[in-house]
Amino acid sequence: MTSTKSVALVVGASRGIGRQIAVDLAKNDYTAAKTASNVDRTAPFPPDRNSSESTINTVEREIKEAGGRAFSIQVDVRNVSQVENMVKETVRLTGRLDVLVYNSGAIWWSSVANTPTKRFKLMQLVNPEGLYASVQAALPEFEKNGWKGRIVVVSPPIYSRFFRGKTAYAMGKVAMSVLTRGLAMDFIRGGHENMAITSLWPATSIESAATEATAANRGPSFKSDLRKPTVFSDAVLGILNTPAKTVNGILALDEDFLREHCGVSDFSKYSVVPGTKPRRIMPKELPILEVAEQEDEGMRMDSTKMRSKL
Repeated sequence: MTSTKSVALVVGASRGIGRQIAVDLAKNDYTAAKTASNVDRTAPFPPDRNSSESTINTVEREIKEAGGRAFSIQVDVRNVSQVENMVKETVRLTGRLDVLVYNSGAIWWSSVANTPTKRFKLMQLVNPEGLYASVQAALPEFEKNGWKGRIVVVSPPIYSRFFRGKTAYAMGKVAMSVLTRGLAMDFIRGGHENMAITSLWPATSIESAATEATAANRGPSFKSDLRKPTVFSDAVLGILNTPAKTVNGILALDEDFLREHCGVSDFSKYSVVPGTKPRRIMPKELPILEVAEQEDEGMRMDSTKMRSKL
């Protein structure tokens, strides 16, 4: 079976940002393949799309009933074999893969002393290792497309304040951003001008399961600092509609990308509480990671070539 639509695989799309990305991709003529449960389990749809009752399968139903095309695929991103099967199943069901969005994530925000090693290891398995396995599984499919495709990673710009109070979490998320920068360089070196990988992160807090828990602790006034997940999904769509060369390797913030590349100046429609202006949680200026290149950087090693000579 060959799909006439572009196919997007959204890893982690049961609620919050991931759900919104999948729904909006489907509205914009993508076939959405998503990851995990039983399509008939929850009926009617849960009133709170951030609750545990919202699953990959209720999102699939939601898209189909709105006239879109979607498939849900069971996967545990900690298991490489399951990740590989996820990509194979996507291609079997749709005939192709054009976009990979990695939104799956494990969160634990606390000091190093209060973050058990078991919790740390879980975050590394789900965050950087799950992403790496997904990218490894997807790259051969992009090669079959003539190296034409996009990868969007939910990970932050790299800056010092991000490490404070959540070091174990930050180690994994920053590693995901390092993968974005490094793979972007691989695409450039390989001459793959139609490939791009982009990291995207919220400039303000976004309504999700995580922020719902915070709101329960801090009271209803906290909602005035939240934006709807549509601000993030609009930024994802903006990235996909921007030339690959422009977005390859950038570590973007949703608000800033929409402002600079999509001409958005009024963000009031994204406020959870009408009439409020959510507080920005990200720095207005971020460090520039590039250094001046030298003509001779020394011998570049390639372990695959070295190993073949042994």
